This record gives sequence, C-alpha cells and structure tokens, in this order.
Amino acid sequence: MYQFIDNGTVTTVQGFKAAGIFCGIKRKKKDLALIYSEVPCSAAGTFTINKVKAAPLLISKKVIQNKKPVKAVLVNSGNANACTGKEGEQDAKTSQKYLAQKLGILPSEVLVSSTGVIGKRLPMDTLLSGIDKIVPKLSEEGGHDAAEAIMTTDKAMKSFAVKVCLGTKEIMIGAICKGSGMIMPNMATMLGFITTDVKAEPEVLQKLLKEAVQNSFNKISVDGETSTNDMVTIMANGLSGKKLTEGTKDYKQFLQALEELCKKMAKAIVADGEGATKLVTINVKGAKTQKDADLVGKAIANSALVKTAIYGQDANWGRIMSAAGMSGASINPALVSISFNDLPVVMPDYKIVLDEEKALEILSLKEFEINIDLRSGKKSSTWWTCDFTEEYIKINADYRT
Repeated sequence: MYQFIDNGTVTTVQGFKAAGIFCGIKRKKKDLALIYSEVPCSAAGTFTINKVKAAPLLISKKVIQNKKPVKAVLVNSGNANACTGKEGEQDAKTSQKYLAQKLGILPSEVLVSSTGVIGKRLPMDTLLSGIDKIVPKLSEEGGHDAAEAIMTTDKAMKSFAVKVCLGTKEIMIGAICKGSGMIMPNMATMLGFITTDVKAEPEVLQKLLKEAVQNSFNKISVDGETSTNDMVTIMANGLSGKKLTEGTKDYKQFLQALEELCKKMAKAIVADGEGATKLVTINVKGAKTQKDADLVGKAIANSALVKTAIYGQDANWGRIMSAAGMSGASINPALVSISFNDLPVVMPDYKIVLDEEKALEILSLKEFEINIDLRSGKKSSTWWTCDFTEEYIKINADYRT
C-alpha cells in the first residue's frame, strides 16, 4: 500500500533537510541546492551513458561505487561543468571538499551535480560564497527551494513524496527532479534526487533504483537528446528502522512505490518539455521480444515527424507506422493496428478506419494515448513523449543568450 503526499518533497522524509538559494551563477533565479541527512545514508545512483560526462557526475559516480556512507548532495544550475577538462574536475572536487568542511563531514560523503551550459568553467568564487550562504539555510522546509534551484528551462517545479506501508511500519520516499529539454531515454535523462528513511544496503538500493529507473525515466523522450550530466540518486538514512531485504514482500512493495514515484517524475518532465503542449502515452503490445517492444516505443517517442503531427493535431498514422518500421524491431507491418485512445485508426492489412473528426477531438486533448499492436508476440512496453512546437526551437536557439 502506498499513498502520494500532496506538496511532498525530499524533506518530507525524516532526518533530511534542504535549501535552495540564488548565489549568482544564473542572472536572477535560484541556482544552488543542497540536500543533507542528519545521519549517514546508503546511496545508489544511475548515470548518463553519453560518452561525454560532466566532471561532477564522474566524481559522484565514484562516491556511489565506493559504497561508503553519504550525507549530502550539492547541485548547481546554470553551468554544467562539462567539457571543462582537468580544471573542471578540480573545480568539482574543490566544491565537494569545501562543502564537507562547512558541514563537518568527509568529502567522500558529498555527491555533487551540475546542470546548465556546457563548456564553461564554474565561477568558483561565486559557488564557494554560495556554499557559505546555503549551509545555514538548511531546514526541514527547504525542499521546495531546492527543487526550484535545480531548474533550468523548466517551467514547473517538480517535487513529490509517497508514504508506503511495509507491514506495521510507515516509511517515506521523497524526491525532486528537473528536466525539460535534452531529454531522451538512456539513463537518466535528467537530474533526480530521491530520499527515503528505509534501511538498505547499497547493493540492494542500487538494484531497486536501477529497476525503477528502467521502467520510468528510461521510457521518456522530449527531443531525443541524452545529456552529459544526467543522473538519479537515492539516499536511504534508515531512520524508520525498517530494513529492506531482496526478495521479501516489503522489498516488492517498496519497489512498486519507488517505481510509481519515478514514473510520476518522468511524466512531469515530459509534460514540462520545452515548448510542449501535450503529454502522450505510447503503448506498444504484441511484440515478439521485450527489445522489439522497446525499440518501437522509443522510435515513435523520438520521431520528429510524429511529434510535429501531434502538435498539429494531425491523425497522420503513417508517420507512426513508419517510425515503427525503422525502429530495428522485428515486425510485420501488415499485421499492425494503431489507435488513438480507444479510437481505431488503422487495422491489419492496412485497413483504414480513421474517423477524422473523432480523431481530432482526441488529438486536441492535453493528454492522450497512441496504441500500437504488432500482433507478433506477447511482449509490451509503455513510453511517454510530447509534441514539438515552435517554442522548442525558440528556447534552444536562444539558450545561451
């Protein structure tokens, strides 16, 4: 049993504090976030597969791989600290060490993360001064400020929490995330920071996070771009006293809640896609293999032609069929059927049953489904995407200005 908490955030979880401030990396908006646990945490993380990886990501990945306790996450927005070489790596390490000194903890207990423009050195005087200012502002009410501070082109703050009943105990999971552009399924497609009060060994936590991410963040696309800085982390401080053991009923219930939380975050990212006006669920079924189902879903989610048709409210099912055909999946197009919500559009043997007026009614909605049945097997997959609009071009054409 689980229940989402209205207005929840990372600090809904006992033992966690957070803060978010403007320190001067960006021109006006909040640009520095800090999450802190009063007690040591187990930690796990998933990271971008882009071969170009930002300096803070590489440092945080090493911290996670060491399986040592973690107590804090420092995140700046407005500067990605990517493609900055050895100097950028040293800048990230300097911020890690400086924050550790201010908190009275070890540098190895600090995760660091950045998001923003690629190829620029961090303004270190500004950042270190920001650390001086943010540490005293840590509070149990600071979760929403932290969620705001990690935003870049996001229009909406993304912050969630869920209460889970595990036997006789109630545990909490809280989360904040950011993402609007440069989003494509490939772990992790965004920045996400999750907190929980369960007790779990790092190996257990890593397995839980990997599975939850695979079925949520790795099934979304805004623009087919995988960032240099993508990461999702989870910190478990154990203050609930409830320990998770792989294979148990509690483990499965926790995973279900974590996965639903991640799906909620992932869908919020797509709905807030740069310039997006529609959130579209793509349901693929009848595939021979899971790989085929995922390939078809991914191809449709990433197709610029499908996404522009969605924006134009054009029931151009041929673009969906074409995307499926170029996906690399094993399909027989003559067997395929496509529908919008419950409205059939094309049936096997290319039988067109499209009702343009009813299709327009569905495509005019802010949320709807594209359903594609390959009729070749029993595997299925669900993906989420959004439309492409003129606003997306404008945002990214002017990104640095």
